[in-house]
Amino acid sequence: MHQEIYFEQAMEQSLIGQGGYEKGDAAGFDAGHGLFPDEVIAFVQASQPRRWQSLVKLQGEQAGEVLLGALVKELASKHALHVLRHGFKCFGKTFRLAFFAPNTGMNPEAAEAYGHNRLRVTRQVHFSEKHPKKSLDMVLSVNGLPVVTLELKNPMTGQTVEDAMRQYRRERDPDEPIFRFKQRALVHFAVDPDQVFMATRLAGEADTRFLPFNRGHEFGAGNPPAADDNYRTAYLWEEVLTRDSLMDILARFLHLEVSEKKIATKRGVKRHKKETMIFPRYHQLDAVRKLIASSREKGAGHNYLVQHSAGSGKSNSIAWLAHRLSSLHDAADEKVFDSVVIITDRRVLDQQLQNTVYQFEHKQGVVQKIDENTQQLAQALSSGVPIIISTIQKFPFITQAMDMLAKKGQDVSLATGGKRFAVIVDEAHSSQSGETAMELRKVLNRDGIESAIAAEFLDVEEEDLSEQARKALFEEMLKRPRQPNISFFAFTATPKFKTLAVFNEPGAGGQPPFHLYSMRQAIEEGFIMDVLAHYTTYKTYYGLIKSIEDDPQVPRRKAALALARFMSLHPHNIAQKVEVIVEHFRNHTRHKIGGRAKAMVVTASRLHAVRYKQAFDKYIEDNNISGIRSLVAFSGSVTDPDFPDRTYTEVGMNEGIKESELPEKFDSEHYQVLLVAEKYQTGFDQPLLHTMYVDRRLAGIQAVQTLSRLNRTAEGKNDTFVLDFVNDTEEIFEAFKPYYEITPPGEPSDPQQLYDLQHRLEQAQVFYADEVNAFAEIWYRNRHEPTAADHRRINAVIDQAVERYKALPDDEQEGFKSQLASFRNLYAFLAQIIPYQDSSLEKLYSYARFLLSKLPRRTDDTVFELEDEVSLKYYRLQKISEGAIDLAVGEAKALYGPTEVGTGRAEEDTVELSSLIDRLNERFGTEFTPADQLFFDQIAETAVENETLQAAAKANSMDNFAYVFEKMLEGLFIERMDGNEDIFGRLMNDDDFRRVAGDHLLHEVYHRLQTGDGAGRQGEAK
Repeated sequence: MHQEIYFEQAMEQSLIGQGGYEKGDAAGFDAGHGLFPDEVIAFVQASQPRRWQSLVKLQGEQAGEVLLGALVKELASKHALHVLRHGFKCFGKTFRLAFFAPNTGMNPEAAEAYGHNRLRVTRQVHFSEKHPKKSLDMVLSVNGLPVVTLELKNPMTGQTVEDAMRQYRRERDPDEPIFRFKQRALVHFAVDPDQVFMATRLAGEADTRFLPFNRGHEFGAGNPPAADDNYRTAYLWEEVLTRDSLMDILARFLHLEVSEKKIATKRGVKRHKKETMIFPRYHQLDAVRKLIASSREKGAGHNYLVQHSAGSGKSNSIAWLAHRLSSLHDAADEKVFDSVVIITDRRVLDQQLQNTVYQFEHKQGVVQKIDENTQQLAQALSSGVPIIISTIQKFPFITQAMDMLAKKGQDVSLATGGKRFAVIVDEAHSSQSGETAMELRKVLNRDGIESAIAAEFLDVEEEDLSEQARKALFEEMLKRPRQPNISFFAFTATPKFKTLAVFNEPGAGGQPPFHLYSMRQAIEEGFIMDVLAHYTTYKTYYGLIKSIEDDPQVPRRKAALALARFMSLHPHNIAQKVEVIVEHFRNHTRHKIGGRAKAMVVTASRLHAVRYKQAFDKYIEDNNISGIRSLVAFSGSVTDPDFPDRTYTEVGMNEGIKESELPEKFDSEHYQVLLVAEKYQTGFDQPLLHTMYVDRRLAGIQAVQTLSRLNRTAEGKNDTFVLDFVNDTEEIFEAFKPYYEITPPGEPSDPQQLYDLQHRLEQAQVFYADEVNAFAEIWYRNRHEPTAADHRRINAVIDQAVERYKALPDDEQEGFKSQLASFRNLYAFLAQIIPYQDSSLEKLYSYARFLLSKLPRRTDDTVFELEDEVSLKYYRLQKISEGAIDLAVGEAKALYGPTEVGTGRAEEDTVELSSLIDRLNERFGTEFTPADQLFFDQIAETAVENETLQAAAKANSMDNFAYVFEKMLEGLFIERMDGNEDIFGRLMNDDDFRRVAGDHLLHEVYHRLQTGDGAGRQGEAK
């Protein structure tokens, strides 16, 4: 019972007993044609008798041979998938080789035709005329055409799935008819009781690529133990390969992907075309089917989050989902969605989607990309295009577009009454934020909102506004929450708290996301690189001295920030780092990936990018280094304060290369290093990117997205490398951990917070209710066609509050402004998930947005400069850590949403520049530098910005908060070790010194977080 034959029997019995298959006869396989010829003919005779008879009249006894000959030719020229879906020609007649299940039960003829399909499972199929003794363990065929092959292994006899893959690579000749790419079997499975791998193209030992087809186990690779005393891999034959499932995959999932790459040669540019048969990976198939099943059962009005890591094949998942949703019917055979709208900023997605859907439908017009203007979007929505691809930015201008079309004599009716929409969001948190997303909901439920206003809201207590303004107000209010005729399907690898709250349809664990494919599983399955496997951190040790005779009064915190900026832009600092970068690239990186490896340098600002580019090119020239050239990427123009008469642009520094040409130029062999500032840190797909040099502060999602530029796989790419001058390993661990396995959401926001904030704002008496109503009357009454008079009146109304605000003491000004900003942000978020239906909140929200824009800024909101007052005394760049950041250990911290805490500022005290040093020296009895004050200032700033500490301070007493704070304290010290070694060594080795410093910081940080002061006064060390 431990032999492989029993494993084979178990699979066969399941497919025949429960899977809808019949037992096949291995003797009936024609190895020369790669078919079961008798089954082909029998299927045609039974399912298409008239066409068969017409062929018999023409060909007599040769009809079968003629039919098979025509089929073999079309399988070679059009490929098997096309023939299965669309049939093949034989003497002027189209013969079908398969029939697929109809989308509805309203077509009994199609359902009857589907019943004619004969799926057979055949064991030990001898597939070769050259080597007649060789056999496949199992072949699954559809009406005589082999579509799936399987090689089974049993670890109990000393062989595993690895041996099955080796057998396919070494002993299965791709030229044998059954293995010919596209022409016969479309997928090959290597299977043992524990794991499954698949390949869609056999190409010999070196080029055959198997992909995991496993469910995942504990957020990683592999499969969980079966719950019913079954094989771990039983899902393959009990779920995926059953009759209906396999036919569905053939009809709606499998497709041929064609990519083209330009290659520069001495004779010009050549185009290399690559074809790949795409069979869905398990998580893709599972996600799409679960989303479809839920939508069929529940209908419209639900928000789904699909948290799929980079490397998950998101583009294909979106294409499959869009196609299925566009034709989905419920149990009553009613169409679930009238149109599917895909929101994306990716240019490549639209063409890929059109190509994929065309293979399924074989007709044009199913997919329309909105690439012209908003009028095109209005026309597509009104005409019911099945799948529409657009950016979200076009939706707010729909009304204006329809007016423009009307003026041209093209009346467009955008009636949404009774219509339902599926909206697929590519990258959830970038596409679903702010007022623009609300406009999308308003457009797609236009009639529903109008009906709700007519039926319910015009009778509520809102006597202060005219009927016209009241109606517009309620339109704005009703567009915020979930719309009953719209379902959202949001894809992201890195959800924020807001994403989890808005797209909150529960998944298998009872909480969002609805479906998960983790970063850990993607790494372990080899679809992305582990970018933290080789991570080296450097720290900069430096000393600054006062270089002027005067000892000016300086604002403490701004002076600290100015000192840090002075140091980061210092030519010696940049030159030293450039030397490290270039020499590391020369000696370690450029020989990777067959000599094609590239690197990215992430800088702190556009000015940093300019100076890095200058220093980089200078070092290359001064040292006569060849084979390393750089490009720089930053937006707009930059003026260097040291050379105010010169302006730098990306195009100018890149010797005329246009911004749109940069990715293609960087992809060429002519450039190896890309220096960036706020560009190419998200969405940039360059598989040859191997090394990243980081010289800017990274945290949270930004750290994950930036470093993930390295994670794309490429042939010959075996590892990646990060050299980080700024961040430490604990910071990066904290950023990545929530997205490594599953992202835990924190406690939901309290809806009462809004009313508390509203009350506090009203108590401040900066504005009055009649002013809010007067604003609302002007703003809502003529929202879409405002006049100059409206603009004048709005300003006049708001100016009354501005004058009262100016009369407040400084600390009360900041408190009010902070709370007003908090109300604006909190309402925009909570109104999406809580149907407040409170017009006073909506009016105050709109009023607050305008008032915040007019409130005066603090007079000291300028960058503080200290370049002339200080100079560099000493400098050292030292490697601190080297190795892997292991995300498998520890617990991920929950994500938290917005609270009533605002954007309060610290009161900025002033201090003599020298006295900062003196106080530390006096208290701690040692010689410290100004950099030491910067050290403590930065620790406090980092702690106040930390979301974990913010949440802990809000929910705990100081004693309980101290437990959390002390656990993080050492990390805070290490994180900001930008001073000299003395103070760091003292903190690490002197318990009393550490206790005093830690106690001071604990009280400082807790007080500031409790009072909402943001960046508060540092205070003296005691």
